[in-house]
Amino acid sequence: MCSQRVSDRPLRYLPELVVRPDKTATALHTFAITTPFRWLDLRSMCEITGIPVGPLGFGLMGFTWRPVVLPEEEAFKVMKEAIDLGANFINSGEFYANEDRTLNLKYVRRFFEKYPEYADKTVLSVKGGMNLTTFQPDSSPEGIRTSVENVISCLGDAKKLDIFEAARVDPKVPIETTMKALTELIAEGKVGGISLSEVGAATIRRAAAVAKISAVEIEYSMYSVEALSNGVLETCAELGIPVIAYSPLGRGFLTGQIKSRADLPPNDMRLHFDRFSEENFGLNIKLLHEVENLAKVKGVTPAQFALAWIKKHEEKIPGLTIIPIPGATKIERVQENFAKIDPLTDEEFKDIGDILQKIEVRGGRYNSHHEALLWA
Repeated sequence: MCSQRVSDRPLRYLPELVVRPDKTATALHTFAITTPFRWLDLRSMCEITGIPVGPLGFGLMGFTWRPVVLPEEEAFKVMKEAIDLGANFINSGEFYANEDRTLNLKYVRRFFEKYPEYADKTVLSVKGGMNLTTFQPDSSPEGIRTSVENVISCLGDAKKLDIFEAARVDPKVPIETTMKALTELIAEGKVGGISLSEVGAATIRRAAAVAKISAVEIEYSMYSVEALSNGVLETCAELGIPVIAYSPLGRGFLTGQIKSRADLPPNDMRLHFDRFSEENFGLNIKLLHEVENLAKVKGVTPAQFALAWIKKHEEKIPGLTIIPIPGATKIERVQENFAKIDPLTDEEFKDIGDILQKIEVRGGRYNSHHEALLWA
């Protein structure tokens, strides 16, 4: 659970926060001067597992789950830049690679071995709970324990497992059973907190009734707005659980870098997703064109506009904390995402709402095989 916003209690109660005689608060002061968001209110930051986290996080999947794996040293430079710019909530997965499924976690381990001073300043959330042979959900107590212990083995002593999340709800296992298993692992000191992933509002309430939930991760962008109408955002706001928004740039649409299917690398997994099909791509790119027009007027890039649009939801839904976690493989993309921009105005937010009413995004987020496990 998003324990409390920083503004809810005196600064002296924040972990590792020391107010010096010159009235600078070391932990948050350091974060503030390295984070260039104009929309960042220092005292409205959210804590997750006892650590104040920035308004944006960083997703690591793109380093290794791609046709050609990003070289380790390049990945480390990008990851370090993201953390230095305030993205101290980072997201990995037990299965984020095509061949060596745990390669992403090995990158994480070696990054923190190289930069040990970053370990206690970041919140690491890891998806697991999948049978790595069948690639089907396994949220049984035995499956969860196996997954957690595998993650810990991959991380070694370099970084603790701050948050664990079952990547998908296992239809064979009641969510209460999974929460009990994770609560036991927390008591054993193996996991710091619990996140839910791709869950519906009813499941969030059931899980929160039996365990402390640190976060709920969902896909959310202008291309994926289901959480606004299915009650997930409102439920998280009501329960004080921060929302982690993965693929906040529409899986690349909103970067403005993909104008046709030909711009995607051969064997890119998106070529198999319905929204990127030959039939739907030309229709879905129209939304990008509308965003490009608004971004140009504002003097920002489409990606910057899209991220600011997500953060604007915190003003529109009382109690909501939403943390987009864009990924990147180049430092310049990280710097673009974290560049100084003014928040969206109410008029700009309304403009996007009008556009989304006019333009229907075609095709599912994945494909028919995967869609059944969404919003479970």
